Amino acid sequence: MTGGPLVVLVGPMGSGKSTVGTLLAERLGVPYRDTDADIVAAEGREISDIFVEDGEEHFRALERAAVATAVAEHGGVLALGGGAVLDAGTRALLAGRPVAYLSMDVEEAVRRVGLGAARPLLAVNPRRQWRELMDARRHLYEEVARVVVATDARTPEEVAEAVLDALELKDA
Repeated sequence: MTGGPLVVLVGPMGSGKSTVGTLLAERLGVPYRDTDADIVAAEGREISDIFVEDGEEHFRALERAAVATAVAEHGGVLALGGGAVLDAGTRALLAGRPVAYLSMDVEEAVRRVGLGAARPLLAVNPRRQWRELMDARRHLYEEVARVVVATDARTPEEVAEAVLDALELKDA
């Protein structure tokens, strides 16, 4: 498949998609783009506010459109929001593309994000909700991914290197 992103990163919140994506873009000499940031910029408000004010269904429609636009327009490193893979159309758009799933366990999630602030889907009993989200999404991440890269106990630089190696991409 030609055109589109050089690398697409998927995975749960806190897996390091933004940090690793920025590092990958720098190493490959290409631009970095994050669909969550695209939504925030277009809407002029945070994702948590969109969830509260308009609901998850509205946010998912915005996300679906943002992903489709980014996949069509962006030729660098692209990070998708944690729930983007829930949409069948999004999964179809990712088919055959260089997608890396950044995986982590719940203990790593706790260390990284504390499973709380500004995470609308984790407002009550965050550990249980994170596990439930992962039970619902893990197979979808694996479905779209060409490679799976574990991020547990690794630095962002180590994860970026593992993605480059796994996708057989060379530094610019």
